[in-house]
Amino acid sequence: MKLRQRKQYFRNMKRSDDSEREKRRKRRRLIQELGEQRTPYLSPADPGFQELWDSSYAGLALRQSSALPDGLHERVQSALRTLQRRGCLLRDLVRVRDRDVFTAVSRALVGQPGHTYRYLDTRLFTIPWHCEGEEGQKDEKDKPCCDSDLRDACKALWELNQFFCSDVKQQTNARGVKRSRSDTENSEDTPGEGMCEESVKDRLLEEKQEEEEEEEEDSGQGCSHSSPPSSALPPDVAGLVQFNITLINYMDTTAMTQLKEEPYYGMGKMAVGWHHDENLVPLSPVAVYSYSCPAEPKNEGATEKDGEGQSKEKQKQKQKETETEGEGTSKEELKKEEGEGSEKEEVQKEKACWRVGLKVAWDIHTPGLALPLQSGDCYYMTDDLNRTHQHCVLAGDTARFSSTHRVVQCCTGTLDYIQKRSSEALENLHTDPEKNTKSLKSLLPSTLQHIEDIHNEVEFEWLRQYWFQGRRFARFCSWWTKPMEQMEKDWKEMERMTQLLLAVVEDENTAQENRREMADILLNALTDRQQHRQTWRDRCQSSLAQTLPPEEAPVDRPYWSNEDPDMPLPFDLSEIINRVESLLWRM
Repeated sequence: MKLRQRKQYFRNMKRSDDSEREKRRKRRRLIQELGEQRTPYLSPADPGFQELWDSSYAGLALRQSSALPDGLHERVQSALRTLQRRGCLLRDLVRVRDRDVFTAVSRALVGQPGHTYRYLDTRLFTIPWHCEGEEGQKDEKDKPCCDSDLRDACKALWELNQFFCSDVKQQTNARGVKRSRSDTENSEDTPGEGMCEESVKDRLLEEKQEEEEEEEEDSGQGCSHSSPPSSALPPDVAGLVQFNITLINYMDTTAMTQLKEEPYYGMGKMAVGWHHDENLVPLSPVAVYSYSCPAEPKNEGATEKDGEGQSKEKQKQKQKETETEGEGTSKEELKKEEGEGSEKEEVQKEKACWRVGLKVAWDIHTPGLALPLQSGDCYYMTDDLNRTHQHCVLAGDTARFSSTHRVVQCCTGTLDYIQKRSSEALENLHTDPEKNTKSLKSLLPSTLQHIEDIHNEVEFEWLRQYWFQGRRFARFCSWWTKPMEQMEKDWKEMERMTQLLLAVVEDENTAQENRREMADILLNALTDRQQHRQTWRDRCQSSLAQTLPPEEAPVDRPYWSNEDPDMPLPFDLSEIINRVESLLWRM
């Protein structure tokens, strides 16, 4: 009998591989089309910059530092420095094209209690932000889950989040009114009253159809569940924007030794390459706060030295210009030379600060946009900009924090969701109180398949994701400790349920037709499980993982010896898989 090749692991891997191949093909095509040339890009000093912004990047909005309320900058910047000082910002060991790599950026996730954010086969777990009236700020002993420093830091980030929630809505409404007035002037058929619900749904459908073109598509591993597009109206249309997490990033160019050059426009060194933000609610905005840190002391000396050299050079240049003017050079020519020098100086000044680069996705004909960011500046990506465009972060001369506020998909990425899924699975487990024995309530194939899917999801999308990041969460926040302990107990009960299903499948008294279908479901689940466990073991024991300090090193958990009497099934499932395969061959 030929086993069905419908295993979810291989199906997801094939989809991921196809997507990666398609993206590589597109990149090669664009670079070949470019050849030795570069598509132009515009900065604020270039003519036509504002016109390009308005015509091709209308979803981008810049809010200068002065737009934020008094005192908020100081609190937010102090919070970011606190997270760094306390060791909360860490490089992630992520999965790219079937291999583990460290991110160049150090990160932490702060947000709604119980929320997670998944990218590049890595699930980050929130440090809850602390605010009045917000539940979930305490651990199981009713004690604060973080110390006072971290609580203050997270509260400051929550205050920034509250500002973004209201300000992004105001900016979007203001721009929408401006657009609708312009449309009314240019077309009698356009009502000019903003976007109707039907057009929103059309855009959501378009989002779903073009989902596979995402630059940073979530390459789900095995039993992971891709977040489906939301059927609800996007936050910037339905009402007040509700950012539920912020991803904190820290980048230090002095420590980032292998920065790549931006390949399409020649914009300079990239700290973060071209990408779309992933796993967000369709059409939801993204708000980013940028904080450039003072230069390190060792660099300040170099900067002063360079400044002295530049000053001497300017004196020489001025003296030379004076001599040239004495030789009869016209004032017009001198002004022209001064203008060219000023332009070059302006370009160098722009490249010294951090910038966000934007381009139309998979397009090398529309000029790119490079927007310099002063410390404390914010920018918003609204409408469908994150879907239709890609953005990158261009490195400046100093270190930089960013707080990137997002509306992440909640349908599969919250503690509440996975707890409900676990309860669904355990409902099929019956315990006889008198005999203290356990059995499965239902043997319907659809029910058994559902339970085994949940079993795999709990183990590989939550337990192993949590422990792969070592003990980093428990070091500075205890919020997740108790829920993960309970989740592991529930998972152990699911192991018991798989053992009970195996007993039913191997029972000769089971009806032949039902037995074959149950055996097939069991074999697929066990094969997936065995594959994933080996993958996670390999990742935990990889050479990169071994370079991490003990408190950050991946933990291969849950793990147990095959002879462990407390576990219903062995860790290594190969012998059981062989038994079920042999059983199917005999049927």
